Amino acid sequence: MVEVKAASDEPTRLAEIIHPLFADQARGWSSRLDNGSSTRLLAGVPAQDDCAVFGLLGDQELVLGSDYVRGPKFQLYELGHLNEYDIGYYLAIANFSDIAAMGAHPIALLSVIRYPKHMPDDVFSQVMEGVRDACASVGAPNVGGDIGTAERLILSASAMGVVEPGRSLRRNGARPGDLLYITGPTGIAAAAQLYFSKMASTGATRRDGMEEELIGAWKRPKALVRHGRCLSRSGVVTSCQDSSDGLKAGIQTIATLSGVGFLVEEDTLPIADVVAEVAKLGGADPVAMVLGDSVDFQLVFTVAAEAQSRLEEELAAGGLSFHRIGVATEERAVMLRRLDGMLQDLPGVEWRHSA
Repeated sequence: MVEVKAASDEPTRLAEIIHPLFADQARGWSSRLDNGSSTRLLAGVPAQDDCAVFGLLGDQELVLGSDYVRGPKFQLYELGHLNEYDIGYYLAIANFSDIAAMGAHPIALLSVIRYPKHMPDDVFSQVMEGVRDACASVGAPNVGGDIGTAERLILSASAMGVVEPGRSLRRNGARPGDLLYITGPTGIAAAAQLYFSKMASTGATRRDGMEEELIGAWKRPKALVRHGRCLSRSGVVTSCQDSSDGLKAGIQTIATLSGVGFLVEEDTLPIADVVAEVAKLGGADPVAMVLGDSVDFQLVFTVAAEAQSRLEEELAAGGLSFHRIGVATEERAVMLRRLDGMLQDLPGVEWRHSA
């Protein structure tokens, strides 16, 4: 006989799952910015009030962001490579990455978890455990939100952060001559989708550890909070956003909002070995994979040329990775200079939110 696992009602899940998972994370939480301003959580999950309450002391600005993710409609979840813990983890990091891209210090997550009535308690717990652990990875608690039933698993969240006045990183400040950077290799998430959807079952030769490296981009993504805080504190970064819509889309967005173009140099693009391997196995262009629709949560940013050395020294001193990949131009075209010197439009397909 197949065991039917229990599916509790909402009050029971709140009392027996949510509260034990998040009470310790939220109790007594506080943080302090470099200018001495502080944030203290006055009422979080343990209080079980309608809303969380923060005490904000000193001069600081509040940063808010919200992202919905696809619940079980992730391609790699449907193929059996991700579980409920993984997509809960992903939900939180997708939101905290936006906070990181603004240069803010994350202070909280509000999560909305809607689930089918038949979802067992242990599966629901996996989702919430993923959210909890991702919050712990950036040092900010999940302070509440909403749970309840729906026709399928639906995941959404809002992240909050604080930053020193005037130090939030925006997308519209790049100027001609500014240098363009990326914090690390992109294209890994796209390579994972290509590999597991079309190549994993073909018996293609692959090295040990390659599959784990690929799926890790989806299982344990990172919000680059330390990078974002360093960029914010530097005072010389003129624009920034994360690469969650792909590197190409990020560069084009900054170009459009700043009224500049960009010249990207192929020979400076960081290409992870695993991306090059998958591109070779699939007969794809690794540069297009690096630039295209890949959810990698790196930060793409610009800095005034005269401040290049100082910023690079600050990043290096913090053990933070960076790669200079191009320059902003007066001409508003966004171009790639290939290894042979030829110029072309950026390859790759950028993410578009379509109907």
